[in-house]
Formats: sequence, structure tokens, C-alpha cells
Amino acid sequence: METIKKYLEDVVDLRQQKKVKHKMSDIIMLVFIANLANANEWVEIEIFAKEHEVFLRRYLELPNGIPSHDTIQRVLAMVAPEYLQGFRQKWQELLNSGEGEKVRKLLSLDGKTQRGNGNKAQKANHIVSAVTGNGFCVGEKLVDEKSNEITAIPELLNTLNVKGQIITIDAMGTQKEIAKIIRKKGADYALSLKKNHVSLYEEVELYFSDPELLSKCAYTKTVEKARGGIETREYWQTDDIAWLHGKKEWAGLKTIAMTRNTTVKDGKETRDDRYFLSSLSLDVQEIARAIRGHWMVESYHWHLDVTFREDANRTLEKQSAFNLNIMKKLAANVLKIIEVGGKALSLAKKRFKICTNPENHLERILGV
Repeated sequence: METIKKYLEDVVDLRQQKKVKHKMSDIIMLVFIANLANANEWVEIEIFAKEHEVFLRRYLELPNGIPSHDTIQRVLAMVAPEYLQGFRQKWQELLNSGEGEKVRKLLSLDGKTQRGNGNKAQKANHIVSAVTGNGFCVGEKLVDEKSNEITAIPELLNTLNVKGQIITIDAMGTQKEIAKIIRKKGADYALSLKKNHVSLYEEVELYFSDPELLSKCAYTKTVEKARGGIETREYWQTDDIAWLHGKKEWAGLKTIAMTRNTTVKDGKETRDDRYFLSSLSLDVQEIARAIRGHWMVESYHWHLDVTFREDANRTLEKQSAFNLNIMKKLAANVLKIIEVGGKALSLAKKRFKICTNPENHLERILGV
């Protein structure tokens, strides 16, 4: 905690100091601790803090007691998002489990809208996040209201050290300039190809629809039970792309791939084919791992919605909504590593268990 406290001391507080009753560093830690303990929005944070003020004073100064929920929201909105991202990084360094060191790391980028932040007068925040293959958010970028993910993704990539990693992005981010940035930063990519690149999509689709060409591709498959049915995932990859129109415009492009997900449920079969551009060399097991690994960012967004109730939060002030998103991700990162009780629990159950006895469980977490 000494490392964390030292970092918090450097927060820039732009408030008029004569009028300040509550320390900004206290409020940041309070929001973090409350999110661990199942508090999802500002009023819940205030209630939690008032119920456990004696315990919180072990870690926070709280010179004028517990701030109101309005004060908590207003003050958090004044904190630079970059500072909170650094705060999360400090925790990540302390808790780093070293997972994934033996294989090339995966980093998936995808966007999520904070639906409770929007109304008739304004668009809701849309945030592009970067999530590792072992399920930790390492960065995010708030998309400008007048822009989209295409401009936010390069800005996010430029804040991250991605050398040696494999970047996966959905179709919106499948852009030549983004591929160029990834390669310049020393990383590889597996980019989802859809009909926003019509000609390229049709060429790749036509190639993989030819049985003779398909038989010459590298191939692997998995079969597993999923959602009450049997799901077969097949992967084909080829470096036979000299024929591909505009190949040289995609930096480092070496292979193309196709996945076919076939699900049999209640006697009915559904099939979904998807296509990918990649700078990876021919290794179908590696590209299958990258494509399959992209679900981690989708799972992370699911946790924000379901476990942390993000979309139910009606915070309209954009900066405070964005900063609360960062703090929820910090809590999720910590909960993924920390064991609460004697057996593995879901993130939702960990939060619930912490809230039943915060003094016991948080003492161990904050004493890391």
C-alpha cells in the first residue's frame, strides 16, 4: 500500500484549496474499494463508505468524514483519466501473476458503449479497450463524439507497448493505417475481414469456397459443448496470397484465414464463416489461438455490464462516467487475481462475498 499511497500523493487537484473538504486521493481510493465490495454507482459508494467508515480510516484520512455521492462524482470527474490509468498500472505491477510469459501475448481491442451515459441531448460514451489474453484491461480510449473507433484505435495503440504481441481487432478496426501502426510497433495482427472492404472480402470468400484450394490450406479444429449444443470450430490458413488484389497496401500481410463455427442444437445446425487478414506466418494453431482469444475482450465487456452493472448507471457527465469505467476495470483486474474464500468464485460472487464482510476480505487485498 505504501507504493499506492505514494502514487496517490501526486494527483493533480485543480480545486480551490481553501474550499476543499475531502482529499482527492481519498475519493479515488474510496471509489476503488467500494467497487471491489459490490457498489456499482455513486449512491451505493456513499452508503458503503458510511457503513464502513471506521475500517476505511485505516487507509484513508477522511478529514471531514465521508463525502456525499454528489461530491464523489464531481471530484472524480476532475481527475485526469491518464492518472487513473497509471493508478491501475501500479496495481497491475504489484499483482502481476506472470501468466502468458511462455507464449506470445494476445491483445484484443474492441469498443463498448456506456448506454446509461446517453440521452436525447447527447451520444453515450463509446470506449475502445485493450484486453490481454489472460483477461486484464491494460488501456482504453474514449472515442470523440464526432469520430469513431477508426481514429481511437491508433491513439490507444500509441499508448501501449505491444512489441512482440498479437493484436486482434474486429472489422471496424480492419484498416490499412492501423495495420501499418501495429507493424511499426513490432507487433503482429489478426484482423477480422467483413464487407466494409467489399472487393477484398469477396476475393477471400471466393478463395476459401473452392474445395481444391481449401484442401491445400493448413487446418485444425476443436469440438466442444457450448450453450446446450455441440460446437465445432474449424480453422484454415494459407500463405498463398500472391494473387490478392492490393496485398502490398496491407503492411506485413502474410496469410489469410477462415473460421467455420458449426453448432448443432436441438437437431438444428447453424454455420458461421468468418475471414481474417494476418501478418502471422503460416501456423494454423497460432492463428486459431489468436482468433479464439478475441472473445476475452467481449467477455470483459460482459462483466462490465452484468457484474458491475455499467449500463444501468445513469451518469450523464462524460468525464466522471469514463473515469468510473476505468475504476471498474481496475476492480475487475484485481478480482481476477485475488482469491476470496477457499474456492474459485466468479467475479460477481467475489464482489458479493467481499460486501458481506469487507473488513476481513479487503484487509487482505489492500495489504498486498
